[in-house]
Amino acid sequence: MSDAAQKMKLGDLAHIRAGHPFRGAVESAPGGAVAVVQMKDILPGGSVDWLSAVRTELGGRKEPDWLNVGDLLFVSRGSRYFAVCVDLPPAPAVCGPHLFHLTVRDADLLMPEFLAWVVGQGPVQRQLQQAASGSLQLSVTRQGLEALEIPLPPLATQRVVTDLAAAAARERVVLTALIQNREQQLEALASALAIGQPTNLT
Repeated sequence: MSDAAQKMKLGDLAHIRAGHPFRGAVESAPGGAVAVVQMKDILPGGSVDWLSAVRTELGGRKEPDWLNVGDLLFVSRGSRYFAVCVDLPPAPAVCGPHLFHLTVRDADLLMPEFLAWVVGQGPVQRQLQQAASGSLQLSVTRQGLEALEIPLPPLATQRVVTDLAAAAARERVVLTALIQNREQQLEALASALAIGQPTNLT
């Protein structure tokens, strides 16, 4: 089997739907049974900040599109568009209307983690920039998402890529912590020098 990546339309690979149709702002209800993920709760590093998600109660007779493990949330507004995978929600959860809710149609064909990664890469980002429209704020429509061409290598290749991406993310966290520690050390050194304290650099 060839390792070459074929290309498919995102609409053929994933079911894409808009977030829950709240009328107006999401009203917080202390002790609410439902968590609502909004744009503010999406971390660019690739996760959902469940602690910041508003809790509320949902009305209506229609069964909501609940978020499940392995679903994706797509940020369709702003200067950079990206997707994150949903981990285990702490409660029944939906996403707000300014996010798109994606579910991979065939997990034997496409890994959700790979889709989230590839959406953030240059070739797909360029497609998204071209598809974006709007006068006050650029955004991507569902039709624009469905038309995206997604490279689809074999699952084995997808696993290797996602493992590498996860390793890079872990390394980024470690390096960021090292840089912050060094900056704090230099700030402490500068403060000591300013008041004439010994620095013990030798």
